[in-house]
Amino acid sequence: MLGSGITRQNAFVRFWLFLLSSLAFAVVHDIAFALESSWKADSWDERKMLPNDTRPPDRREPSMLLPPLEEHMVGTIRRVSIDSEEKIVALTFDMCELATVTTGCDMDILNYLREEKIPATLFMGGKWMRTHARRVLQIMNEPLFEIGNHAWTHGNCALLSSSGLRAQVLWTQAQYELLREETLRQAEMRGMPVPDIAPVPTLFRLPYGRCTPAALNTLSSLGMRVVLWDVVAEVGDSSRPIQAKKSARRVVDQVRQGSILLFHANRVPRGTAQLLREVVALLQAQGYRFTTVSTLLRMGTPVMCMDGYFRHPGDNKQLDGCFGVDGTGLRTPFVGD
Repeated sequence: MLGSGITRQNAFVRFWLFLLSSLAFAVVHDIAFALESSWKADSWDERKMLPNDTRPPDRREPSMLLPPLEEHMVGTIRRVSIDSEEKIVALTFDMCELATVTTGCDMDILNYLREEKIPATLFMGGKWMRTHARRVLQIMNEPLFEIGNHAWTHGNCALLSSSGLRAQVLWTQAQYELLREETLRQAEMRGMPVPDIAPVPTLFRLPYGRCTPAALNTLSSLGMRVVLWDVVAEVGDSSRPIQAKKSARRVVDQVRQGSILLFHANRVPRGTAQLLREVVALLQAQGYRFTTVSTLLRMGTPVMCMDGYFRHPGDNKQLDGCFGVDGTGLRTPFVGD
């Protein structure tokens, strides 16, 4: 009698353990399905669909301040001279908006990179992060992507005052921290594994590619490594397949080992997703693989200068008078008030 009672009790315990494990699996599966399906593009990812919030971030200075860079790290990184014969490049995407308007989030690009398991570096503006906070929370959970700083409202670093430049950088770092904290909180609340997210970005991309030696010194004092590019991918609208193929051949002809390619993923300009597919296919056919900028920097020596430009020195100076008094779209200087 005692033996049969213990047997029934063990069977009862096993049944409930099985039931609980099945329920736990179902919950995790449902969460994973919901997270995956939420990557689908919707109307809120379009340009100018979300309201334009002009307030400063809730936190104006990050909790974590980076130490200043060493002197030899001051300057702009154009590409990386790789120590091996490996054919490897970094795909980078700017995601930004001015103080006066909201832009979009190109989910076609992000989903293509995820489907193909292609690492990429995403340079985000701080205001853009707040506008598209739900997307940033998803991106922070995706280990393929690293996030860099692209200034608060795309301020032109050649025109901003020292205080304005500091605010453009630090407000973005602070907004990143707020979203990182929310990402970690949600993971804990759902009982999901804690994602490995960098405390703050360490890479900075110059809006318009513009800078001065003084601006580079300010960025250095904030611990930011300035990353530009040696290949500008987008030239006009690539939404038509014929144009995308033609542009892709032009892009690939410029690529070499250790190249850093410039794209945008804020739906400006149009057709970038189609162009990206064509570029990736051509590069893979030539034996190239892809990595993040941080990984690329660990693989060799950065090729640097003390200037910022698209393809040739001075080719971006005409942009100084195009987007407000200092690139933010405003008629009054941004000083970080």
